[in-house]
Amino acid sequence: MRVERFNAAHRLYRKDWSDEKNREVFGVCANPNFHGHNYKLTVKVTGEVDSTTGFVVDLRMLSELIKSEILDRFDHQNLNLDTIEFRELNPSAENIARVIYELLKPKLDQKLELKILLAETENNIVEYPA
Repeated sequence: MRVERFNAAHRLYRKDWSDEKNREVFGVCANPNFHGHNYKLTVKVTGEVDSTTGFVVDLRMLSELIKSEILDRFDHQNLNLDTIEFRELNPSAENIARVIYELLKPKLDQKLELKILLAETENNIVEYPA
């Protein structure tokens, strides 16, 4: 398991809804001027322990993978404006966790299981896959 942190701004809204409807559904998170979070990302990899290394996964490699695929892409970015992944996809914590999973899973040995936990705040945490 590897824990990382990144900071990013976002706005939750649907372009096809009025400002009133967006505020009704997403509350202050629909603020047109965006808002930010200090995300805590937990990447959990499970599987058989390799008899040669004693590892399920090399944590140094996992750290480098998270940095190159996630942190370099999302840290200190406006997710709505600065990233391809969220130009059309609402950057909810659930969607961010799913995108992170989809970016990391193909880079890992397919025998390994991957679980993403993303804490948007101390109280709001999502898991993918659930």
